[in-house]
Amino acid sequence: MLSGFKEFIARGNAIDLAVGVIIGAAFTSVVDAIVNSVFNPLIGALFGQPNFDSLLSFEIQGFGEPAVVSFGAVLSALLNFLIVAIALYFCIVLPLNKLAEIRAAKDEDPEEEELSQEAALLVEIRDALQRSAKE
Repeated sequence: MLSGFKEFIARGNAIDLAVGVIIGAAFTSVVDAIVNSVFNPLIGALFGQPNFDSLLSFEIQGFGEPAVVSFGAVLSALLNFLIVAIALYFCIVLPLNKLAEIRAAKDEDPEEEELSQEAALLVEIRDALQRSAKE
């Protein structure tokens, strides 16, 4: 049982996942700081409140305490999610994709030229052998 766990850890996927979770948590705290210190004051200046939590909320009277339905809190969470997703895309995903494209183009070009030269040489050799076999 432990040997299977050791193999799982040794494959690197678990380590990559752990590093990703830690970096994601750190990145989320950075984005939260940006949201709380930049975007929320701007929202407060435009709408009079630093977030949308109390916006679009209403109470439903029941048998006990009234239930508060707050679409503004959902809107705030959605806005926070979009900011995190956009920041992750532009700061991490897009640069990594560009780097992968550059590496792929760099790796493909020399091999493609070499294969073309080798293929041309092999075609010449084949043609020469066919000519000599006919003679």
